[in-house]
Amino acid sequence: MTENLRSEDYQQRADTLAGWPIKIVSYRIGATHYCHIDNVSPGATIARANAASREAAEEEAIAKATGRLEKTRRRS
Repeated sequence: MTENLRSEDYQQRADTLAGWPIKIVSYRIGATHYCHIDNVSPGATIARANAASREAAEEEAIAKATGRLEKTRRRS
């Protein structure tokens, strides 16, 4: 018998990372927590991560996103 999996503990918040506006979404499916970070304007994914806890998943995704956004050049 298959267990019905659904997202729980859904959280969404806006923040700024390396000078860029971002949206951080975190949720849990089963025992795994997921985090998804995108840039607000076009909504493109910057980083994703999963871990045993929400904090660990967010920490990993934020570290990935910070590294990627710091390399991005702004055009005037």
